[in-house]
Parts: sequence; structure tokens; C-alpha cells
Amino acid sequence: MIAATLLDAARALSRELAALRFPAPVAHVYDPHQYAWAPYEEYVNRYGGDRKRVVLLGMNPGPFGMMQTGVPFGEIAAVRDWMGIRAPVLKPAREHPKRTIEGFDCKRSEVSGRRLWGWAARRWGGARAFFADWFVLNYCPLALLEASGRNFTPDKLPAALLKSLHEACDRHLAIALGALAPEWAIGIGGFAEKRIRAVLEGNFIDSALARNLRSGQILHPSPASPAANRGWEQAAEQQLSALGVPGFDGGRRAVGHAVRRLRSEPNAGDG
Repeated sequence: MIAATLLDAARALSRELAALRFPAPVAHVYDPHQYAWAPYEEYVNRYGGDRKRVVLLGMNPGPFGMMQTGVPFGEIAAVRDWMGIRAPVLKPAREHPKRTIEGFDCKRSEVSGRRLWGWAARRWGGARAFFADWFVLNYCPLALLEASGRNFTPDKLPAALLKSLHEACDRHLAIALGALAPEWAIGIGGFAEKRIRAVLEGNFIDSALARNLRSGQILHPSPASPAANRGWEQAAEQQLSALGVPGFDGGRRAVGHAVRRLRSEPNAGDG
């Protein structure tokens, strides 16, 4: 039931965003929910079918992560080898020659996803141990590209268009939080935390859940962040500890969970 709710909400969001028209300098709009639906559907069905204690929220797809695999922060080795997901990926309607979609055949690595899922693998071991209480979503499924192939961030959109995008994505986030009913909703970066707060304060979800749901943020693992490059994992765990998220006590490893690397357990997603 929960997985079906998440998938229905993602489909509805994709349809709503498809009606938006993006002016220059946006030249290409990629929606992995359209062309990479199969792996995202498997991700949700496999790991999103139960209520969670913690939901982590990213912003939008990266070029070698979710744009390729359909999974949030979907670094290919993590999705394929750790989560045990490999499903067909199609092509976007208009593909940029500098941002080709190769799906699971892509040889590039998404640094943000490698850091996030690598941390989860080292701390929890198998994927099912992590997803028993945690889940990861992205706020917006769209990647906006300029003619050069450079990423165009949504905050630069005209105000009216940005408002429409936020309204659609806020509704989706509200449905997801209502279905997963977490104790914590944590933004991966400041933008994501702001959208969580907007949903919690905007009468989008049940008032009891909104009152009891705690929010915060952790550092984004982007390689563009000097702080993340100095040690993202340690910084994120310190922030989780400061927030009071259960299981974090000064950065020590969770009791009973083996330390493993992504490529050392190719069938971990089935375990």
C-alpha cells in the first residue's frame, strides 16, 4: 500500500511537471520518472513498502546518478551491486549530446551518490538493514540543461514558473511523508530542508504528523562543496548526532553492523 502510494504520487508529479514550459537558457528537460521508471519502481517496491523512522531528501537528479538509473543519488555501483537493482532504462525524448543516457552501462560515477550510499553500506552493511528504517527521496525529478550541457538550477527560474514547480513538488513530498510517516525528515543540503519546512508549515499534511515530525539538514555530499571534500561522512554523522537522530552517538558505528564496501557484496540488496 505504501509503495503504491509513493509510485502513484511520483507518476502524478511527472505528469504535472510535463505540462510546464521552461524558457531559455533551459534547452533540455530530463525526467527520469519518464525514461528510467523501471529501476525507480523496483527501488520503491523493494525498499519503500514500510513506514520509516528517517527520510532523507535530496534536490534533483545528478548527471551520473539518478539521470542514469532513476534512483535518487543513484550511483550505478550502489544501485546495481548494493541495492541489487538493474532494470531497463530508455532515452529522454530530447537527449543532449553531452549528457547521453546510458543507464547501467554508464562508466562515470556520481560522487554525491557514491558518498551517500557508500556511507550507508559501511554503517549498516546490507541495503535491507539501512532501508528498514531509512528512505531517500528527491524533491524534484527534473534535470534542466542549458544548450552547452551545463546544469541549470531551478532556483534561477522565473518566479511564476518556480512557484508552479514548487507547488507540484511540495504536493508530492507531502504525500510521500504522509505515507512513510517518519519521525525525522532531513534535507540533504539547505534547499531540501527549506522545502521540508514549507510542507510541514503549509498545511499540506496531517496536523498531528506535522507536529511530531522533526526536521533538519545534513551537509550535501557534492564534490563542489569544500566542506564535503574535507570529510563528508564525519560531518554528516556529527550533524545527525547534534539533531538527536537515534543511532548516532558521536560518530561510532552502529552496533552489530559489519563494515563493508559497495563492491564487496554484490547481492547485498537481496539480503
